[in-house]
Amino acid sequence: MSSSGTAPAYRRLSVDERRSQLLLHALDLFARRPPEDVSLDDVATSAGVSRPLVYRYFPGGKQQLYEAALRSAADHLERCFAEPHTGPLTTRLARALDRYLAFVDEHDAGFMALLQGGSVVETSRTDAIVDEVRRDAAEQILTHLGASGRPRSRLRLTVRTWIAAVEAASLIWLDEGKQPPLPELRDWLVDHFVAVLTATAAGDADAAAVTRAALAMEPPEGPVGSLVRRVLPVVGDATHLL
Repeated sequence: MSSSGTAPAYRRLSVDERRSQLLLHALDLFARRPPEDVSLDDVATSAGVSRPLVYRYFPGGKQQLYEAALRSAADHLERCFAEPHTGPLTTRLARALDRYLAFVDEHDAGFMALLQGGSVVETSRTDAIVDEVRRDAAEQILTHLGASGRPRSRLRLTVRTWIAAVEAASLIWLDEGKQPPLPELRDWLVDHFVAVLTATAAGDADAAAVTRAALAMEPPEGPVGSLVRRVLPVVGDATHLL
């Protein structure tokens, strides 16, 4: 009751708001239980609506709802890597990772639902949705590197391998009780990217040119400079290999 003694006015959700509500509840359920064990009744109960209402929005049943829930999570993750093309590469990468890891942290159920495999609900369409997130993230990073114009096989392989590492690290982070703290995980992933990029550049002229251009924008006090200063003492004892 309000202070005046009257019940608060009921606000009917718009079509988009209701659909988003159902998708959020579906993602949570699909993440906590195998998708084949989640019924439309479960989604309706979780959202506090009737089963016919769920069918009204998703007449294709659970398969359509599952694919729509994955699409919703995928769209959010794809937007995480959208970043203005200004400033040092590592700064752009860190901002993108902050958004990506915030999604993992705040919507861990949805993230796990997006990446889980082996379900009987899984189809070529759901596989394509997951793969699209990975490909889009890789293309955006290649664009930041100025390498999206023509195929650069080793550079593309490097970036897509790193995307897989980010995905794996995120799942492990959830499994390990969300440790280490997110800023530490982000910084480690940025270091990891710089390391694999320079390792590729050491054996590929195309990648070397791209890497030199990217590193030229990095300030001495930034992440790359910090990584170099931390690595030098480690490799210093290996001078006998030269």
